[in-house]
Amino acid sequence: MAVHFLLLLFAVSLVVADDEAFIGVNIGTDLSDMPHPTQVVALLKAQQIRHVRLYDADQAMLLALAKTGIQVVVTVPNEELLAIGQSNSTAANWVSRNVVAHYPATNITAICVGSDVLTSLPNAAKVLVSAIKYIHSALVASNLDRQVKVSTPLSSSIILDSFPPSQAFFNRSLNPVLVPLLDFLQSTGSYLMLNIYPYYDYMRSNGVIPLDYALFKTLPPNKEAVDSNTLLHYTNVFDAMVDAAYFAMTFLNYSNIPVVVTESGWPSKGGSNEPDATVDNANTYNSNLIKHVFNKTGTPKHPGIAVSTYIYELYNEDTKPGPLSERNWGLFDANGAPVYILRLTESGALLANDTSNQTFCIAKDGADPKMLQAALDWACGPGKVECSPLLQGQPCYEPDNVIAHANYAFDTYYHKMGKTPDACDFNGVATISTSDPSHGSCLFPGSLGKNGTLGNFTAPSMNSTNSDSSAYNLGNCDLRIRSILMVTGFLIWGVVLL
Repeated sequence: MAVHFLLLLFAVSLVVADDEAFIGVNIGTDLSDMPHPTQVVALLKAQQIRHVRLYDADQAMLLALAKTGIQVVVTVPNEELLAIGQSNSTAANWVSRNVVAHYPATNITAICVGSDVLTSLPNAAKVLVSAIKYIHSALVASNLDRQVKVSTPLSSSIILDSFPPSQAFFNRSLNPVLVPLLDFLQSTGSYLMLNIYPYYDYMRSNGVIPLDYALFKTLPPNKEAVDSNTLLHYTNVFDAMVDAAYFAMTFLNYSNIPVVVTESGWPSKGGSNEPDATVDNANTYNSNLIKHVFNKTGTPKHPGIAVSTYIYELYNEDTKPGPLSERNWGLFDANGAPVYILRLTESGALLANDTSNQTFCIAKDGADPKMLQAALDWACGPGKVECSPLLQGQPCYEPDNVIAHANYAFDTYYHKMGKTPDACDFNGVATISTSDPSHGSCLFPGSLGKNGTLGNFTAPSMNSTNSDSSAYNLGNCDLRIRSILMVTGFLIWGVVLL
């Protein structure tokens, strides 16, 4: 399946100035078959995603993100927090290794020092602000403190009495940490990072919070929640929680610290006790959240000032512990296929079915057969294309010639890599075409079949074992001298396409 349903969505963010509100995504790594960093970046580029948050500072990922222009938030993992919070030199080494070594090629814009520390790792709370200050001092020493902000994501659960928002306040037992934290954020021009999950608020409310109110659905005026102190009307949980954070900061005499939502989303699947974790609800929430940010609606307390938000998350993380919903927050599965098609207009347009700009990658007319064969071998080998449809007896075996087989392998790789132009080069023997090369029962990736649906396409991870590709190579040994050409293919294509 071609993955284009976010393309228009994130293209919108390109026309918004960098200092204005944006939509980003979180990239978790608790997958049994985590895509290679180059595959992750190819997906980000194909979807025009310009802002990402990492839960660590993985070196391979930072290298893959270099020279893409994508704005990156890196994270000091919780398990490193105690060491950094107790040692200025440890913090300096962390910044040197994970920021200075990559900037500016990799556009690192912020550092999360820990994540949900106050609620998930309370024993480290006493060193949290010290760790933040040490990290910031290291940035100052490297002259990067203006380019890279420092903060820490907080759970919205630390805000008590959150409705009406005007009465909200932070858990007072956390004030010894929160007050110096807010002092730091204000003095450095940073922002309060907040994780907001209306799904959990809805689940814990035992029916008090209506589902439509949690999902950003349009409410009649008599169903809107009204803050009796300010008379402000709230139409969704998200805005109420953001304003509760603003009011809680005001309660502590901080009125000019902006909020960035570092996590928000909705699960697409849950267990028997999670009936509202559904594809439709996840689609509705994330689609409405995206429109809410890009429309610059703002909140009732700050109308017209949209809140930048990172969607949780890019991939379903199938190895996460806990209830079924924990493994189903992603926009994509590990193969890069969309879990659902975001609705970006009131008419519910499904962008994955928009074929107005449909393109394919095929062999060039007159291309050298030996070069085509080398490229085909690379695609079905190191390129990790699933070439089982080319085996004898399978839908794309006929016609059994190098051009037809190369067409299928080239196009599959091209779609797997997000239809970027450089994914359809193969050292000059491939070209992009608008003509669908599908034939008979052999449907190419992104092709519309007889029933008007997109041809199935699964992009295997680059670190996975593809037995079907190996079977294709072995099954055709009697027709081509695979061993010699495979070596040739590696030499010619390894540098160009890896």
